[in-house]
Amino acid sequence: MRVTPPEDGSRLDPATLFPTPVDEVWVEIGFGGGEHLADNAAKNPRVGIIGCEPFVNGVVKLLREVDERGLTNVRIRDEDATALLAAVPDASVARLYLLYPDPWPKRRQRKRRFVSDASLAEIARVLKPGGLFRFASDIDDYAGWTLVRAARCPALRWAAERAEDWRKPFPGWPGTRYEAKAIAAGRRPSYLTFIREPNPA
Repeated sequence: MRVTPPEDGSRLDPATLFPTPVDEVWVEIGFGGGEHLADNAAKNPRVGIIGCEPFVNGVVKLLREVDERGLTNVRIRDEDATALLAAVPDASVARLYLLYPDPWPKRRQRKRRFVSDASLAEIARVLKPGGLFRFASDIDDYAGWTLVRAARCPALRWAAERAEDWRKPFPGWPGTRYEAKAIAAGRRPSYLTFIREPNPA
């Protein structure tokens, strides 16, 4: 169940990581307690989902969900996601989720945020044309930070058509424990969807 990128620098074939054939592969970076990932896996048995989470408590929670639901379409990377993305071939992922990442709120910490020009370029590289990158955060500054950097990435297009689009949860959204805490604390989440352009300028 554990995904380890090849040490020789070669690329993974994501679809071959699963015991039964899958129609497409999704990636979730920082899955927390695994609620969203497990829900997606249960609703989409023909989709292989790779989850990245370096914190052992989150991994244990997801493994419990996988066992209780009998999910066979989940694989886990229990270390940083950067090495995994580097090992994924171009245009091989249909969806990539980054949900409630650490905001590193202090100005001197912001360079540690996962979203950067380089990481968005890598996300765009691994997404198939028409593939989706979905980002959620309850920190307005991080949502704005992500929009600014995505606007600089010619391969990604923000899918919002009206103001309320970025305040509505993604279709089929089950919610997460972290999100519930954020809302209870009075913070309103943002839900951003970006589409991988087929022929970026």
